[in-house]
Amino acid sequence: MTNKRLKYAVAIISGILFISFITGFDKSKTGLTKQPQKVPTIGVLQFVSHPSLDLIYKGFVEELEREGYKDKETIHIDFQNGQADQSKLSSMSQQLISKKPDALVGIATPAAQALANQTTDIPIILGAISDPKAAGLVKDNNHPGGNITGVSDQSPVEAQVKLMKELLPTLKTIGVIYSSAEDNSQSQVDRFKTVAQKEGLTVKTYAVPSTNEISQMTHVMTGEVDAIYTPTDNTIANGFQTIVSIADEANIPIFPSVDTMVEEGGIATIGINQYDLGVQTAKMVVDVITKKKSPSDTPIYTFQTGDLVINEEKAQKLGITIPKTIKEEAKK
Repeated sequence: MTNKRLKYAVAIISGILFISFITGFDKSKTGLTKQPQKVPTIGVLQFVSHPSLDLIYKGFVEELEREGYKDKETIHIDFQNGQADQSKLSSMSQQLISKKPDALVGIATPAAQALANQTTDIPIILGAISDPKAAGLVKDNNHPGGNITGVSDQSPVEAQVKLMKELLPTLKTIGVIYSSAEDNSQSQVDRFKTVAQKEGLTVKTYAVPSTNEISQMTHVMTGEVDAIYTPTDNTIANGFQTIVSIADEANIPIFPSVDTMVEEGGIATIGINQYDLGVQTAKMVVDVITKKKSPSDTPIYTFQTGDLVINEEKAQKLGITIPKTIKEEAKK
């Protein structure tokens, strides 16, 4: 009797041990297959705080979230703002790269150049660079060939010049103020000059090395032109309110290339939506971190159309009549 009880006890214990072993094995297998996934890290360097650049970053963050990458949950965004200080851009680039992110984003040309100077290995996505090739960031805009690709904010100049002539039928001379320190600006000015001259306009250019010279140069310019054009230029964007103030005194209209700057005092433009630039930048980041695409063979993305934006209040102050057809089409 005792032997039978002993055998039953041994059998029960063996069964329990066997079941425990199988269950533990299954759990260990489950644990192996459900390892926590690495959260991607994106380093973002923005040149300066400005409504247009801030809107690019907003579009970038919100599109990432729509794609399933929410900051501090499924992705980590390390954001730095250089506040237009070149030495800060350099040190911030080093900081971002030292953390070995999965990708880097440069918002505006100086920020992108600062990142590019520090690494040729980590993928860099350009957020709003007018001409990456002219800025020395890629070998070719269609075939970048390195660790860099991204989005161009190149303006639809032909459409902008046509708009100027529609609003100002007697327009003859237009002044272009730009930064001599920004590589992209000269190429934009050359392009604008070519298009405007084909349309019979005289173009006068006014280069400034920094924001400190904007006031003096604008005073000179307003005495020599019928209207002002500002390219996509970070230095000019920083001093835009100075240009607006002086141009208003001289009753000279400003046609900015960036849509958000119409609200800041320009009269009208056909410009690339800054939020959409951020959205496209995010899409390209996702393609890179998921290994769907490589920067080296991903062409620079260029928008083919822009938004027509007008400032009716400014037009009234300047005594400019906006045609009904433009009013109906435009965002105000």
